Amino acid sequence: MERMRAPAVASRKKSQREMQSPKPPCSYEIKFNKFVIFIVQRKMGKTRRAFLMELARRKGFRVESELSDSVTHIVAENNSYSEVSDWLRGQAVQESSRFELLDISWFTACMEAGRPVETEMKYRLLEQDECPAVNTCEPEVPSFTASKVSQYSCQRKTTLNNLNKKFTDAFEIMAENYEFKENEIFSLEFLRAASVMKFLPFPVVRMKDIQGLPCMGDQVRDIIEEIIEEGESSRAKDVLNDDRYKSFKQFTSVFGVGVKTSEKWYRMGLRTLEEVKAEKTLKLSKMQKVGLLYYEDLVSCVSEAEADAVGLVVKKAVHTFLPDALVTLTGGFRRGKKIGHDIDFLITNPGPREDDDLLHKGLLLYCDIIESTFVKEQRPSRNIDAMDNFQKCFAILKLYQPRVDSKSQSTSEELDMAEVKDWKAIRVDLVISPFEQYAYALLGWTGSKQFGRDLRRYASHEKMMMLDNHALYDRRKRIFLKAGSEEEIFAHLGLDYVEPWERNA
Repeated sequence: MERMRAPAVASRKKSQREMQSPKPPCSYEIKFNKFVIFIVQRKMGKTRRAFLMELARRKGFRVESELSDSVTHIVAENNSYSEVSDWLRGQAVQESSRFELLDISWFTACMEAGRPVETEMKYRLLEQDECPAVNTCEPEVPSFTASKVSQYSCQRKTTLNNLNKKFTDAFEIMAENYEFKENEIFSLEFLRAASVMKFLPFPVVRMKDIQGLPCMGDQVRDIIEEIIEEGESSRAKDVLNDDRYKSFKQFTSVFGVGVKTSEKWYRMGLRTLEEVKAEKTLKLSKMQKVGLLYYEDLVSCVSEAEADAVGLVVKKAVHTFLPDALVTLTGGFRRGKKIGHDIDFLITNPGPREDDDLLHKGLLLYCDIIESTFVKEQRPSRNIDAMDNFQKCFAILKLYQPRVDSKSQSTSEELDMAEVKDWKAIRVDLVISPFEQYAYALLGWTGSKQFGRDLRRYASHEKMMMLDNHALYDRRKRIFLKAGSEEEIFAHLGLDYVEPWERNA
């Protein structure tokens, strides 16, 4: 079994020294002196561990960077009792009973409560013979073997056939609310749970159906139980009725408005888009002005037929300048979705590099061009949500289309008085990728977002590799792994290939 590595311990000898001389805690005020937490890094990663430590310290918990004699609670994510015990023995700790060995769900519950919660049985990492007779550690699972469901969506094939929509809708509402509050840990907890529920080949009708599944934390289970019993989630319902959530939902629906701008507007006392439009002192960016101007079109759904029509327009324009260029529809439409809110295209040229100025040639109603900062042989980003460095254009295209007039019986005089609109503003994202990076860019821009997150997390935690939209880097061999197709990237990672329509995590 793979050994766990102490986050900053180079050797057993160093670990023993640090057991005797712990580093002083961070300068945040400590509210709960009896609890000293140590978070195990394995299967979590350095960046996530640092984020969780900082979060806990801000909330008044004492968190040690190194394992020391003062530690009372050890928290691990996706590690069993035996794995943590083996690691402790590797750090010359023979008696592990002096620690509370706990799952990350206990830590999550503490962060949500803002104080330590009881270390109930459901939070503890237990030896096999300590598992309770009722509600056993080896629960009965559905016939598809729930215990073998991977925590990584890149090891699951998820189609659009979601049999648990009432659960996933509630989780996505909760995740979005936490995103508006910039609480990444809770947002990701609900997104991962939603991803698992979308994968299930059966509708969940009882709590036993989720036993053995990954990513089913305490607050996730509470919502599942309430929906099973009551038919809806009171927490999700409360969020939908929350004034702050409703305002942020409206604000972020505008092209060019994110959480930071929404927070600014909300602090100014603005609550609706009507109030935003009426506020004369507000300085809007060009993108935001365009977003408000074409708001009704942009918030309406884009159909598959409209995506195909836009594809013809984009390909014709691109081939005018680059006859051999490849123009590929990516995003949700490549994953088999019939509707979306924008359309993504990946553009690459197999010939000489003549594509640098393509986005400056002009073909769009409005565009915001972000120049390329891509550097060849640069290692992939450690941030799993980092934007790539390719040249890209966030645009609005004017798509002419015949409109069905519901007032077909109107008189010619009435029609003359009404302005007939025969076009629709549609959001289009264009990304220019060098041909050598095309496979990686295609994989990244196809999504889903959660699938991409898990693919990068899997590469880092399980394969000692770094993956992003540009490249795959093997940290053990210290080499970049070239790939001419998505299939080759999956093969490099030791994963079964997942078709685009099976990536709707």
